[in-house]
Amino acid sequence: MNGQNEGSPRIQVTLADMMPLFQEQLAAGQKVRFIPHGNSMWPMLRSGRDAVELSPLPPRLKKYDLPLYQRACGNYVLHRIVRIAPDGFNCMGDGQLRIEPGVQKAQMIGVVTAFCREGRWYPITHPGYMLYCRLWPACKLVWRCWKRLRRVLHRKICNGEEQK
Repeated sequence: MNGQNEGSPRIQVTLADMMPLFQEQLAAGQKVRFIPHGNSMWPMLRSGRDAVELSPLPPRLKKYDLPLYQRACGNYVLHRIVRIAPDGFNCMGDGQLRIEPGVQKAQMIGVVTAFCREGRWYPITHPGYMLYCRLWPACKLVWRCWKRLRRVLHRKICNGEEQK
């Protein structure tokens, strides 16, 4: 299975609609696959194109795990654990700069154990994926510094032009 069936009609349903089935399958020890939507996990996951395989939660979650969880408002989120804190897990999407603190294990439904890109499945134990998990946060730090520097330079340039 490559995450999409060529030639068959695609039916889009919400994650909320599928959640009872997902929870039933995960509770039975099965895995489920779906195509996530949203840009918060870019560049790892491309919205509507890449697929993930969810497995039941392990007894202990660790840094870099990618759980699917439900926020208090009811939204389902697939974000990476970036820190394990005394009050819960701090999670963040790969394409985001803000950490979501205090996510509880009770909110979590399953954890990603593989993902599909361009029709090929990669386990989270793949060396390339493990390297990405460790390098991407540093890249994001550089990105954040670059954005701030651009903003400061833009202000100085624009303010300098106004004063002339």
